[in-house]
Amino acid sequence: MSALSLAVRDSNTMLRRNLLHARRYPSLTLNLLLTPIVLLLLFVYVFGDVMSAGIGGGGADRSQYIAYLVPGILLMTVGGTLVGTAVSVSNDMTEGIIARFRTMAIHRGSVLIGHVIGSVLQAVISVVLVGAVGVAIGFRSTDATVLEWIAAFGLLALFALAFTWIAVGMGMVSPSAEAASNNALPLVFLPLISSAFVPLNSMPGWFQPIAEYQPFTPAIETLRGLLLGTEIGNNGWITMVWCLGLAVLGYFWCKSLFNRDPK
Repeated sequence: MSALSLAVRDSNTMLRRNLLHARRYPSLTLNLLLTPIVLLLLFVYVFGDVMSAGIGGGGADRSQYIAYLVPGILLMTVGGTLVGTAVSVSNDMTEGIIARFRTMAIHRGSVLIGHVIGSVLQAVISVVLVGAVGVAIGFRSTDATVLEWIAAFGLLALFALAFTWIAVGMGMVSPSAEAASNNALPLVFLPLISSAFVPLNSMPGWFQPIAEYQPFTPAIETLRGLLLGTEIGNNGWITMVWCLGLAVLGYFWCKSLFNRDPK
């Protein structure tokens, strides 16, 4: 069997293993999925009229704020799934299964690849479910073409892939599942200080650079542009740089950690 065939076979095995774990222990995934749904419903039905009036500069129209909010919530959903990824990897690293895998005749990278692909699939499924809730409460994207929908889906998948590698690395350096959960929390908080809920120009001047120069804000603005037809500007290529840079950085970080001799 060639090296490529071996890598594909073993990665597929590890992917099935991770998906089986997610099916047997759904509580963590469900808890992380509930957070963006609760925030979506809270901001739409509690703050929706006020926020719509502020963003639109006119009368209250909740549908305007739903259109503004949903793209940010979709990317927040991706960020929320990363905690489960870090915890899952940390459990594997601390419970001895990785040491067992090191002694077996399997492709070394398949363990990490299985985690990454499985986590990206879970993120995509979570995004679809949260998106369905958004559509149910009134989100519409009437101006987006088929190509723009494909580009939006590709953006979400690429964003999930990039940050999943970072989350895997966080799980590998964490001494326990609790530490992994805490280490991954900044990936959940970043969307809260982005343009997900309010425009950048409505924030205090000193805070705007914090919200602007981080990966979630350009990704959110790009997704809004694809789904709603708003101006994308430089946000598209900035998002690509963030995603590709984080994916490469996370990959080599994880590879270095995994190849390190166990203590």
